[in-house]
Amino acid sequence: MLHFTSILAQIQNTANNITNTNFLGVQLMDDDFYKLLFRFIFNLIIITIVIRLIYYVKTPRRNYVFTFYLISIISFVIVFALKKLDIDTGMGLGLFAIFGIIRYRTNPLRVREMTYLFITIGLSVVNGLSGKQVSYAELFFINFAVVLIVYLLDTKLLINLESSKIIVYEKIENIKPENYALLIEDLKQRTGIKINRAEVGKVDFLKDIAEVKIFYNSDEEDINLLEND
Repeated sequence: MLHFTSILAQIQNTANNITNTNFLGVQLMDDDFYKLLFRFIFNLIIITIVIRLIYYVKTPRRNYVFTFYLISIISFVIVFALKKLDIDTGMGLGLFAIFGIIRYRTNPLRVREMTYLFITIGLSVVNGLSGKQVSYAELFFINFAVVLIVYLLDTKLLINLESSKIIVYEKIENIKPENYALLIEDLKQRTGIKINRAEVGKVDFLKDIAEVKIFYNSDEEDINLLEND
């Protein structure tokens, strides 16, 4: 027991020596390093739950996972640095306006991906900006409450949300009521989507085409679009 206590004392003395050591007028390490380490690991765990265990399970798009992780980490680092430097609110908002300049040269984000992006940035800002005024109990509650709500909404309550799309269909013989089963099967083969039902709209017999509105679960569209990401 005494040997273990002496080892802890040596570790504490070494940490104190490093803390009190300066290099070119700057401390090698201070007490805020432990705060940074704890909050960074905690934020990374929360973001991993949201992105990897909720978002990616339902929509396995690796490019968005990369984007969510990196933007979350950078947001956390910037916010923690701003708090450390005690920069006033005006300059802080000016620095965050940099995010408004960023334009990704890709297709516009869908609402779901934009929501997850906002969630990851918001949680990172809260975890990096909260100080002594916010207790750890409050910090844990905020994070786990958001994670729970996201999980319930995205994987339980909205799992069977139905979407629709209008397509132009040229096999005019399949729009007959007696050929409805053939119509559904042909649309499944062409789109790769498990279609729940279909409705025939405008028909042009001169061009032998018809507008068909298909209904399917939102998850089917996510899976079908993976090859394009």
